[in-house]
Amino acid sequence: MTELAQEVQIKQAEMKRGEDGTYLGKIVFTLAGNQSSYEVVLYSKKGKEWDYSLHFAEGPRSEEEMLAVDARLEEDDDLFDLLLEAAQASLQE
Repeated sequence: MTELAQEVQIKQAEMKRGEDGTYLGKIVFTLAGNQSSYEVVLYSKKGKEWDYSLHFAEGPRSEEEMLAVDARLEEDDDLFDLLLEAAQASLQE
């Protein structure tokens, strides 16, 4: 198991494909060292380029922690890919 996989606990992952070909995914996860659970909502028109929105999964918490996780998602392609792949694995074509 990779170091990143040990650091991330995915609690829930799902993805759906719309009739128009768009993708919508949701992943609930925690990171080691953080007290909060996060929810990432992913959206893509064709499954190639992804937009995301990050939220607390359990209501408002520390804004500093949220900003740090958001910055990490922006910079850490491996983390983003791990979450994306978890959602894609749930996709039923």
